[in-house]
Amino acid sequence: MSSGSTEFLTKFETKSNRVKGLSFHPKRPWIVASLHNGVIQLWDYRMGTLLDRFEEHEGPVRGVNFHKSQPLLVSGGDDYKIKVWNYKLRRCLFTLLGHLDYIRTVQFHHEYPWIVSSSDDQTVRLWDWQARNCLSVLTGHNHYVMSVQFHPKDDLIVSASLDQTVRVWDVSGLKKKSVGGGGEESSAPSTTPKIGADLFGSTDTAVKYLLEGHDRGVNWASFHPSLPLIVSGADDRQVKLWRMNDTKAWEVDTLRGHVNNVSCVMFHPKQELIISNSEDKSIRVWDMSKRAGVQTFRRDQDRFWILGVHAEHSLLAAGHDSGMIVFKLERERPAFTVNDGGANAAAQVLYIKDRYLRMFEPASARDIPLLSIRRPAGPNGAPRSLAYNEAERGLLMCMDAEGGSYELYQIPKDASRASETPDSKRGLGLAAVFVARNRFAVLDKSRQILVKNLSNEVTKKLSPPHPNTDLIFYAGTGMLLCKAEDKITLFDLQQKRPMGEITCANVKYVVWASDMKHFALLSKHAVVLVRRDAQKLEHLATVHETIRVKSGVWEEGSTRAFIYTTLNHVKFCITQGDNGIIRTLDAPVYLCKAAGNKLFCLDREGNTKTLSVDKTEFQFKTALIDRKYDEVLRIIKKSKLCGQAIIGYLQKKGFPEVALQFVKDEKTRFNLAIECGNIEVALTSASALEDKDCWHKLGVEALRQGNHQIVEMAYQKTKDFERLSFLYLLTGNTEKLTKMLRIAEMRGDVMGRFHNALYLGDVQERIKVLREQHQPALALLTARTHGLTDLAAEIEPSVPEEQRAACTPKPGASLLFPPTPIFRENNWPLLRVSKGYFDGPVDTKGGDAEQVEELDADIGGGWGGDDLDLGDGEAKEDGGDAPSGDDLDAELGGGEGAGAGWDIDDLDLGDLGGGGAADKGPSTGGGFFAPPTMGTAAILRWQQNSSVPGEHIAAGAFSSAMDLLNRQCGIVNFAPLKPIFLGVYTGAQSLLNGTPGAPLMECAMHRNYENYVWSARGTDGLPAVCVTVAQLTDQIKAGYKSFTEGKLPEALQKFQYALQSVLAACVDSKQELDELREQMGICREYITAVVIETTRRDQFKDDPTRNVELAAYMTHCNLQPLHLLISLRSAMSSAVKLKNFNTAASFCRRLLELNPKAEHKEQALKVLKICDQNRSNAQELQYDERNPFVVCTSTFVPIYRGQPMSRCGFCSAPFAPTCKGKLCSICQVGEIGFKGTGLTNSRHQRSKQQSASDDFD
Repeated sequence: MSSGSTEFLTKFETKSNRVKGLSFHPKRPWIVASLHNGVIQLWDYRMGTLLDRFEEHEGPVRGVNFHKSQPLLVSGGDDYKIKVWNYKLRRCLFTLLGHLDYIRTVQFHHEYPWIVSSSDDQTVRLWDWQARNCLSVLTGHNHYVMSVQFHPKDDLIVSASLDQTVRVWDVSGLKKKSVGGGGEESSAPSTTPKIGADLFGSTDTAVKYLLEGHDRGVNWASFHPSLPLIVSGADDRQVKLWRMNDTKAWEVDTLRGHVNNVSCVMFHPKQELIISNSEDKSIRVWDMSKRAGVQTFRRDQDRFWILGVHAEHSLLAAGHDSGMIVFKLERERPAFTVNDGGANAAAQVLYIKDRYLRMFEPASARDIPLLSIRRPAGPNGAPRSLAYNEAERGLLMCMDAEGGSYELYQIPKDASRASETPDSKRGLGLAAVFVARNRFAVLDKSRQILVKNLSNEVTKKLSPPHPNTDLIFYAGTGMLLCKAEDKITLFDLQQKRPMGEITCANVKYVVWASDMKHFALLSKHAVVLVRRDAQKLEHLATVHETIRVKSGVWEEGSTRAFIYTTLNHVKFCITQGDNGIIRTLDAPVYLCKAAGNKLFCLDREGNTKTLSVDKTEFQFKTALIDRKYDEVLRIIKKSKLCGQAIIGYLQKKGFPEVALQFVKDEKTRFNLAIECGNIEVALTSASALEDKDCWHKLGVEALRQGNHQIVEMAYQKTKDFERLSFLYLLTGNTEKLTKMLRIAEMRGDVMGRFHNALYLGDVQERIKVLREQHQPALALLTARTHGLTDLAAEIEPSVPEEQRAACTPKPGASLLFPPTPIFRENNWPLLRVSKGYFDGPVDTKGGDAEQVEELDADIGGGWGGDDLDLGDGEAKEDGGDAPSGDDLDAELGGGEGAGAGWDIDDLDLGDLGGGGAADKGPSTGGGFFAPPTMGTAAILRWQQNSSVPGEHIAAGAFSSAMDLLNRQCGIVNFAPLKPIFLGVYTGAQSLLNGTPGAPLMECAMHRNYENYVWSARGTDGLPAVCVTVAQLTDQIKAGYKSFTEGKLPEALQKFQYALQSVLAACVDSKQELDELREQMGICREYITAVVIETTRRDQFKDDPTRNVELAAYMTHCNLQPLHLLISLRSAMSSAVKLKNFNTAASFCRRLLELNPKAEHKEQALKVLKICDQNRSNAQELQYDERNPFVVCTSTFVPIYRGQPMSRCGFCSAPFAPTCKGKLCSICQVGEIGFKGTGLTNSRHQRSKQQSASDDFD
C-alpha cells in the first residue's frame, strides 16, 4: 500500500475475493469478513490464521456483525436471507426471511435481542432474534437502503439510502412495547406475522430527523460513539458531518477530497477523527476539529468498499477488491526511557503522556510532570523514543516526522516550571542517542554518523561500519550498536572501527543489563540475548514468538534472566536458552523496571502500572545454571514447583539428582536414581517395588559402577542364574560357583550344569553331563584331551566304531580351565569422587545405615534367608535321594517352610559381606559414591531451540528432522534422502582412540569450533554439516560437465542429489543463504531441462510436432550460455525438419545473440537465410515465444503468465493446478501445492510467513 504522505501500521492482511462486510469481535482478537463470492471468513488477526468458514449463502454476502456478548454473528446477503450463526457450534442456527431484495447491512443491538437490516427493497427491518420474527418494518425511503446502524446508547437508528437522504428513526415506542413491558399482551413476543406493519409501516417507530444535503445517493451513515454527531458518505464524493439535538438535526460541514463514490465512513473510536474509504482506491483520515484531511492511503489496484472499527482498541479494518487489511493510524507505544539512578538515587522512568514529559519513581510511586513537550502537527508527530543524560539533565526525543527528526531538551531542576515549554534544539536524523556526558550521536539521512555537542553542533563525522546502516542504539560511552539489514555491529567511535558483529534481523529495540555486558535484541517476533566481550559479540539464546514482542527488562541484579512481554503474555528467557510464561495479560503493556516480584510498566494510554508476578520458575532455573544449590533447595521447600513438567525439565537438562528432591513416587524415584547413579536410593526404591525390571536395571547400573555386591543381589532377585554364575567366575568366587552347579543339577538345567562345570574347571562333571545326555563321543574326546585314560577306556565301548577316530585330540590342544581373577576383593575399585550437593541422604523411608544393615540381613546367610536345608543336596553325594528336576522347578516360586522345596531365593550362598566388607578394606570405606553426572550430550544440545532440519539430522534425530521438513516445505517422500541423512549424521561424528582395550570415544564435530567454548550444559556449539555451499557448487559443476557431454541420466542424478542435499544444508550468513537459494534455482532449471529433453527423445521421437514443442520449451530454461546454445541448435534443427521456418528463424536469432563459435554461427546464418525465404510454419505449435511462460514437467504444456498454477512446496517447480497434492517430478521429494513456512537453513533465518510491515509497538 502506498500513500501520498505516509503509511499506517498494517497489523494483518488477507488475499481473497472482494470483501463487502467487516466486524471486529468485541473481546477476542477476531475479525469476520463477508465476501462477494458468498463465503464468510473468521480470522484471528493477531495470529494471522483463518479460524473458520461459513458457506451457506447463495451469492454475495454484504453485511456481517458480531454480537456483543453472545457467541453469535449475523449475516445478510443477496439471497434475501438473514442468517444467525453460532461460531462455537460452527453452524447456522436459523434464517430470517422477509426482505424482497438484496440485504445490504445487518447489526445486533448492543442490549436488546434485536437485529436491524437494510435492503434494496427500500425498507429497514427490525427483528427479534430470540423469537425469530420481524418486529417492525421501517418504510419511507424510496430507493435502495444502503446502510443502517443502531445508536450506541439511545433508542435511535440511522439509515442511508440512494434517495439522497439520511433518516434517523426513533424506536423508543417499539422498545416499550416489545422489551419494556407494555402490558401482558406485549410481554410475550407474538409469533403471528405483522401483516399491517409489512404493508403500511409500523406505528411504533417514527422518523425523527430527515437529513438532506447530498447531491447523489448516500452509501453510509454512522453515529458518533459518544457525541450527538452523524457522519455520512455518498456518491457525490463528499463526506458530511451532521449534529443533532432533541428537536432537530443540521449539517455542520462538508469534507471534500475523494474523487469517486464514498463507500463507507466512520468515526475513530478514540480520537477526534473521521475515516472514510472510496472507490477511488483510497482511505482518507479527516480531523474533526479542523475539518480537513490529515492522511491519505492509496492502493494501486483495489477499490475500497467497507470499513470496520474496534470499539475498545485503536484498530481499523478496510475491505477492498482483493481482500482486507487490519491497521492502526499510528503507533500506540508510549515513548519512555529508564534511568537506573545510582547508589544514592532511585530508579526513574521518564515517559511522555499528553504532551508532557513525566517522571515516575517505582520505589516511591511518585509521578510528576517535568516539562511540556511540543508535538509536531500532522502524522507521525508522536515521539518514537527517548534518551536521557542524567549528568547534564538532557533529553533526546526522536520522532518519525519529516522522515526522521529529533529534539534536544534541557530538563529544568524546578518541577514547578513543568507547564512551560522550554526551547529545544532540533535536527533531522533517523536516530539519535547519547554517547558521552556532553555528546550525542545522530544517524543522518545520508547514513553518516554525526557526533554533536549539547549545542547541537557537529564535532565529528564518521562512516558507519555498513553503508546501509538504518538505526543506531546506545552501547556505553563512546560505543554504538549499528543495525544494517540483518546485522548488529558494535562500533567504537574513538577507534572508528567495528568491535564485533552478530546476525539478527529487524531489530527494533536494545535493552542493556546493569553490567553493560549483556543485552537483549528485540525484533518483531524474536528475542536474542547477547554478551559483549572485549572484541566480539557472543550469542547466548534466541526465542522465537508467533505474536509480536512488545518490550523487555532484565531481572533485577541478574544477567541470567530476561523478562519480556508479548501482546498477551509476560514471559521469561534465560541465557541458557530456556523460556516460559510468567503470567497472562488483558492488554499489552511495556515493561520499564523489574523489582522483586513486581514489574513496573506503562500501558498504551501512558498510565503507569504495577504487575505482581511469580518468578519462581525462572529463578529456580537460573539457580540451577549457576549451581546455587542452596537456593535450589530453598525454592523446592517453599514453592509448589513439583510436577511432571519440572521433573521432565530437570531430566532433560541433566539434573536428575535435583529431581529426586521432588519425587515421592517410588517408580519415578528409582528411574531418577538410576539416571544420576545414586545406587543407595535406587536400592531402596527397588526393595520397595520388588519389580523384576527394576532389579535388572539396578544390576546394570551397579555393574557399570563396579559394585558387584549389589549386582549379585539384583541377579538373585531376578533369578538370573546364567549372569550370576558368570559374575562368580569374574570375581573368582569358586565356592559359590560350586553351589550354583548344585542348583543347576537340582533344577535339571543341563546347560547350566555344563557351564558351571566349565567355569570351575571340573572335567569329570562335564564328562558326566555329556554321558547323561547321550553324547559318548564328546565325553570320550573330553576325557582323552584331559588325560583321563581310565575314564576314556570306560567310555570307549559306548562310542560307535566310525566315530572313535574323530575322538582323538589334535596335537598341541590346550586344556580349558577358567582364568584366574585379577581382583578377588569384595568389590571392584569404585570411582572415588566427592559427593555432590544432592548426593547426601535424601528423604527415604529408612536411613543409609539402616539400609546397609538390611542388606546384610537379607543376603548374609543366603538368597533371602536360611529356610532352605542344603543337607538333601549334600546327601546326594553320599547316595541319598534328591528331588527330581520337575519337583525342583515346581518349587522355585517359593517354599512354605524349611525343606518345603528348592526355593532358589532362599539358597544359602554364604555371606556377601555387604556391611562387613566396609570393615575389611578401604575400597568401600566411604560408602557408595556416585560417578560425576554427565553433561548434556552434544547431539541433544544441537536440537535445542533449533528449527534447522540439517542440525537435527546431524544429531541423528531423523524423526524430528522429517517432521520439520514436512512442515516447512512439504517433504513427503523421504526414501531418496536416506543416503544424505546418513552422510550428514556420520559426518558430524568422529571416533577417537583411548587407552588400549578401551572402547572408542565418540566426539561431536562443530562448525563454529573457533568461537565455541565447551560447557557441560552449553548450547552454543553448532554441528559440522557436510552439506556446504562449496560442496554443492562442486556437485553442480559435475552436473554441468555431464550435461555438456550429453550424459543426461548422469546429469539428472547429480542435479537431483544436489537439490535434495539443500534440505540438510546449514549456513551461518545471509550471503551463504542467498547462494544456497541460487543453487536451488540452478538445479531446478537443469532438472527441468533434462526431464524435457529425455521425454522428447523417449516418448515423442515418432511425433515430430510434439518433439519440436518440447525442444522449444527447453530453450526457455535458465541455462548456462553453452548449454542454451546446445538446446537452441537442437530446437533449430528439429523445427527445420518439421518445416516450421518461422519458429526455426526465432531460434536462429536467439542463437546468434549468444555470439557462438564461427562454425555454429555460419550454420545458423545459413538456416536463417533459408527461413527468410520460406516464411511459414507447416504445423501449428502450442508455443508462443512472445508470451512469458513456464513448463509443467508433469503434463509438458506451457503455463503462460496470468494462468493458475501450483508450485512444489520445496523446489518451487511450476505445475498445472490438476497436479496439486502429487509428488514433484523435479525434486522427487516435495508435495505439489503445499504451502509451508519455508525451508530453514540457518538459525537466524526468518520465516517467509512473517509480516513485512515494520511496526513494533
